Amino acid sequence: MKIVGLDLGSKTCGIAMSDPSEILASGIETFHFEENNFELPLDYVKRFIDNNKVGQIVLGLPKNMDGSIGFQGQVIQDFKLRLEKMITIPIILWDERLTTRMVTQMMISGDLSRKKRKENVDRLAAQVILQSYLDSRRRY
Repeated sequence: MKIVGLDLGSKTCGIAMSDPSEILASGIETFHFEENNFELPLDYVKRFIDNNKVGQIVLGLPKNMDGSIGFQGQVIQDFKLRLEKMITIPIILWDERLTTRMVTQMMISGDLSRKKRKENVDRLAAQVILQSYLDSRRRY
């Protein structure tokens, strides 16, 4: 089964997908949309799921450092509820604290230009979120 990882922001949605054996996550793309217009990524994700025979979604949930859910976390929870009305596959919320910061630091260490970092950060954050989820399942 293929699993999709999503890193949803206010203007972009990073998308990653696992291989069918659910071992390796690969960054696929970054979907851009008008700020806070979540209808567009909802429709796009639904089409992506349908076209790629996906069996599960892992959606990054930004938490505050103390573990509480802030404004953006509430946006993600609302997005999940709306997406669940459109599809029948399970959607897992996955703690994504510091994911974007970690990816940005890796790209800076790799000497990527600011433009390249901006183009790739959401896709790579989705990949890290999904890979973290996949790795956690193999520990048990």
